Order: sequence, then C-alpha cells, then structure tokens
Amino acid sequence: MRRRIRFLTYNVHSCFGTDRKLDPVRIATVISECRPDIIALQEVDVGRVRSGGIDQAHMIAAHLQMEAQFHPALHLKDEKYGDAVLTSLPMRLVKAGALPSVGESRGALWVEVDLADVNLQIVVTHLGLRGSDRVRQATTLFGPGWLGGIDHREAPVVLAGDFNATPRSAAYKLVARQLRDAQLQTDAKPRPTFPSRLPLLRIDHVFVGEIDVVRCEVHNTALARVASDHLPLVAELEIDLSKEQD
Repeated sequence: MRRRIRFLTYNVHSCFGTDRKLDPVRIATVISECRPDIIALQEVDVGRVRSGGIDQAHMIAAHLQMEAQFHPALHLKDEKYGDAVLTSLPMRLVKAGALPSVGESRGALWVEVDLADVNLQIVVTHLGLRGSDRVRQATTLFGPGWLGGIDHREAPVVLAGDFNATPRSAAYKLVARQLRDAQLQTDAKPRPTFPSRLPLLRIDHVFVGEIDVVRCEVHNTALARVASDHLPLVAELEIDLSKEQD
C-alpha cells in the first residue's frame, strides 16, 4: 500500500511581500493554492514588533485549518523568529534546537508525522549565509542527535527548507550525499525559487530518503511572486506504507 503526500517548503520572509506589505493571510492564500498536506516554513515571526506582535505560525495554521509546531532560531525577550511545520495530520515534536552559527542564529525543527503504519520524519531548517556556517550546520544535521541516528535507506525522511545553497555549494553536496534532491527525481527541469519576482537561484530544497517523488514544482504565480521574496517549492511524494518500522 502506498500513500501520496503533498509537501511544501516556503520561506515566507516574515510575511512581508515584495511590495513591502505585511500580509500573513496572503501567504496562507498562496499556500492554499498548492493544496499541501504538510508545510515547512522559514522566516516566521512570533511576537515581533515589526510584524504586529502576532504569532504568524499559528495564524497561518488556523487559516489553513492545521496545527503548527514552531521553533525560534532567534529568541530575544518575547520576540521570536524561526521555522515551523504545519499539518492536519497527527504530528509530534521530536526535537528542536540550535545549529552551530557564527553569524545569525540558526536552528532546525524535527517532527514525526503519523501516516498510520509509517512515521514520516520531517526536518525543516534555514541554513546560514556563510558557506562555512552552512557546512557545519549540515554536518550537525546528519550527526548524533539528529538524522545521524536514522537509516535513510529504510525510514521515510524529508529534510527541507531554505538552505541558502545552490547545487554547486559544499553544503548542498554534503546533503545530497545522504539524501536525494526531489527536484532531480522527475523528468521536469529543476527551477529556481529566489528571488520571487525573477527567480535565478535554486536555494530552497526538498531532500528525501526512502520516498518516491512523483512530481516537484516551483509554485510561480502572480500572487506568489509578490507575497514573499521566495517562491514555494511543492513536492508530491509517494510513501510505501507496507514497510515495517522498528
């Protein structure tokens, strides 16, 4: 038995669009256009003055009738900024923590999504702007305490987010040695996601373990081009539910 899941990763830029307007509902509308089952978000504001003090993760989740898990990579007093996973499927937090950073603080969020007979492992992250930081951060994600404890050939794993890393970068190559780039698993030409108005760089990625990729597309619509400075990346995944898990 196999199950298809629509997975979306999206850097929402604190819900500030390329028109400089703050509009979380617009972000939720773009996401809704993609009809995802599971959503990985980066650059989410929670309680920040600049974005009106709202909890963007839970506001977007409520608009989509989903639940949210949020991890602040940056936490200053009551202001938080980081990554989130949204879904209406049963979900539990596995781990949330910091990644080694010399520049801006970075982190990762790991949740397990219950697909009845199989537990889907989802890790969302937003890697740093410095190449050396990105390599250390990616190395940490495949080390003890994170994905290093999982057999990627047996367990269904998704690692997604804004990696700030093109396919030629050292960090991308490090990850690609462990997991498969979803955009390279179909016959479609890989498409860039940033900047949204004129995409030139392929820095947002979905990497998968023991999962088949049916299709993987960049959602490039008029609304998406203005809602954030990144475009959403949507992967349709097919998961084998017949495999036994420990």
